[in-house]
Amino acid sequence: MASNHESSHASYHEKGQTTVAVLDERRRAALAEIDNAPFSWFHVKVCLVASVGFFTDAYDIFAINIASVMLGFVYGHTKNQLSSNQSLGVKVATPVGNLVGQVLFGWLADVVGRKRMYGVELMIMIIATFGQALAGQAPAVSILGVIIVWRFIMGIGIGGDYPLSAIISSEFAATRSRGRLMTAVFAAQGWGQFAAALVGIIVVEAYKDSILSAPFPCIVPVDHIWRLLIGFGCVPGVIALYFRLTIPETPRFTMDIERNIAQATTDIDNVLTTGKSVHDEDAPVQRVQAPKATRADFRAYFGQWKNLKILIGTAYSWFALDIAFYGLGLNSSIILAAINFGNPSSAKTSLYIYEYLYNICVGNLILSLAGLIPGYWVSFFFIDSWGRKPIQLMGFIVLTILFIIMGFAYDKLNGTLSNQRVFVFLYCLTNFFQNFGPNTTTFIVPGEAFPTRYRSTAHGISAASGKFGAVIAQVGFSQLVNIGGKNAFIPHIMEIFAFFMLTGVFSTLLIPETKQRSLEDISNEEQEGYIQGVSEATP
Repeated sequence: MASNHESSHASYHEKGQTTVAVLDERRRAALAEIDNAPFSWFHVKVCLVASVGFFTDAYDIFAINIASVMLGFVYGHTKNQLSSNQSLGVKVATPVGNLVGQVLFGWLADVVGRKRMYGVELMIMIIATFGQALAGQAPAVSILGVIIVWRFIMGIGIGGDYPLSAIISSEFAATRSRGRLMTAVFAAQGWGQFAAALVGIIVVEAYKDSILSAPFPCIVPVDHIWRLLIGFGCVPGVIALYFRLTIPETPRFTMDIERNIAQATTDIDNVLTTGKSVHDEDAPVQRVQAPKATRADFRAYFGQWKNLKILIGTAYSWFALDIAFYGLGLNSSIILAAINFGNPSSAKTSLYIYEYLYNICVGNLILSLAGLIPGYWVSFFFIDSWGRKPIQLMGFIVLTILFIIMGFAYDKLNGTLSNQRVFVFLYCLTNFFQNFGPNTTTFIVPGEAFPTRYRSTAHGISAASGKFGAVIAQVGFSQLVNIGGKNAFIPHIMEIFAFFMLTGVFSTLLIPETKQRSLEDISNEEQEGYIQGVSEATP
């Protein structure tokens, strides 16, 4: 009797081991199917749906660069411009919101799912953008305070878009084209900044007659202009919302976090053929035993230096980059005005306001076309062949050199009209090498370098580090720029940017090269035997 019992127990154990081995092999085969999938219309759909979010993000973030000048004419009680603290408030509110949104949505996407959170962040952005455009003044309420609150809320939505779009793009992409797919999503930022400047030009031109016929400082037409400029940011978000809500859950989340291999393999077959996932409510669910996200597991994984150094590298690189990227991006109108680029020739009249607003929009348009957009697309062509790490290293080194030149030669470059053009050319080069460099790679690498159960969380932490840098840059720029006279400290700010670009060179050495490697290989976890057991199927 005892021997029969022992043999049946051994048989059951062997059967269980066989089942685990089969499921482990099935998981690896399913992942290989995603990694080797041919490029399809579904990949195009993922790219477009995620791209619209980044287009809207950039439009909403950088439109304030132009709108803050308009707010100064309408609500600036001294010299027809916002005070340094008012300007700081409306510009820094969104990066602070980004920081909160990136950490919160990054964590939620790993806990409740990419699909369940995708679209929620877009709803927040749409509502907050609409709220800004309708903001009003009251005896007990400052309109700038209302705008700052709405921009903080909008920032939470924009922040959520970073980890969600990055992770959905990386987890659906084939290995050979993952870098290009993620770069194409991120490159929509450049078009968003371009659109903000273009809409600014169109609206200013549309209100030209109203501005010229209104008494200085043309409060009513300029009030209309900034509301239209900001409010237009709702449109792409509304268009994309339905498609966001219908993107299927990534098979990697279903497989490694919900631990439902049967559903994940079915999803892969359906998604790669029809672009949709089909969920059978009556199918039994069999959960496998695999590494699970817990505090103890988090400490165990990131307690290993080989994993922790990657998180430090991605987080600090993004922090250093955003010091300069947002320090320039949110203050380009101030810098262009400081070097007298495109300043109106007329005195302070209604014509002056029209020319001033028009020239600021044109200046931002030039910066987008000459530097930002080309940089993204050069990255697109090289990201999967040259690799992430060399592009990031090269970008930080070149940016260090450019900021040193712009800082130490600032007075000479600001001397004559031809020298001003040289400065603008160097400015465009910095925009180019930010995007053909660390601005693109700091987005891509954290979306690849961590295991599925922490991928979104780690991307959120890295992105939030970047926005912490943006906040520091904005506060620092605001407090330092007028030391020694109006805009007198700008050359020294450029030198400070050069220092942070130099530190980015060293943090880049901590990150791995991720090109042409599967996400599981990059994660530093053994994949054979990843599944350790299996539970009984539950209805």
